[in-house]
Amino acid sequence: MLWLKAFHIIFVVTWFAGLFYLPRLFVYHAVTTDAVSLERFAVMERRLFSIMTLGASLAVIFGLSMIVVAPAYLHFGWLHLKLTLVAALIGYHVWCRVLMAALQSGRDTRSQRWYRFFNELPALLLIAIVILAVVKPF
Repeated sequence: MLWLKAFHIIFVVTWFAGLFYLPRLFVYHAVTTDAVSLERFAVMERRLFSIMTLGASLAVIFGLSMIVVAPAYLHFGWLHLKLTLVAALIGYHVWCRVLMAALQSGRDTRSQRWYRFFNELPALLLIAIVILAVVKPF
């Protein structure tokens, strides 16, 4: 179980690194006007999205593996809430993909300020998820 937990944490960290940095790239992409920079941001975003998707996939696989090994955890309320927040995080991840496509096609009309607020959402989810996993308040 400890090996599963260790690898779960490693890939959660990988995933969150991407979730924190990709929206920051969106901020810069939204204010860029020259073609060279637009292409550079598009490449950086695609590569980062691939890495963070791998991290997310492996985090989910190792998280589910822990539940398979210890199914009794499914009886705890804190885990239900944590899994709900993880589902929201997956939704945020997918939303990042949609925004990335809109930016790369030039269809996006959101401001850098909007992206700055968007960039804060995973931090709030991270705080809540870590508190649930460590404190187990229910």
